[in-house]
Amino acid sequence: MHTTQADYFPILMQTLLAVGFVAGTIFVSGKLGPKRHSVNKDKNFECGIESVGNARIPFSVKYFLVAILFVLFDVEVIFMYPWAVNFRAMGTEGLIKMGIFMLLLIVGFFYVMKKKGLEWE
Repeated sequence: MHTTQADYFPILMQTLLAVGFVAGTIFVSGKLGPKRHSVNKDKNFECGIESVGNARIPFSVKYFLVAILFVLFDVEVIFMYPWAVNFRAMGTEGLIKMGIFMLLLIVGFFYVMKKKGLEWE
């Protein structure tokens, strides 16, 4: 399978369009949005609860574990997308490789379930 730099042009265009849309939306909303400042609006706010005490309260390790597992399983989907696009070109060899990849993911998922990594206390 031979690729040239021209084959990456649609990816570059899509990336530029996405970045341009996000930057443009942020810029326009900043210019057109209301700008009202008051004592109440400038206060720190989180969930409607007045902040009291030390800000350095330790979080449970479960929170970070769930976040890391979410990223891990999300990245797996990113690896599956190019395979799905080139499914026919890869043939049986690609199917076997993806089967091994999925088997490893399933083993990892069952390991996490066995260790109760997704259960809240």
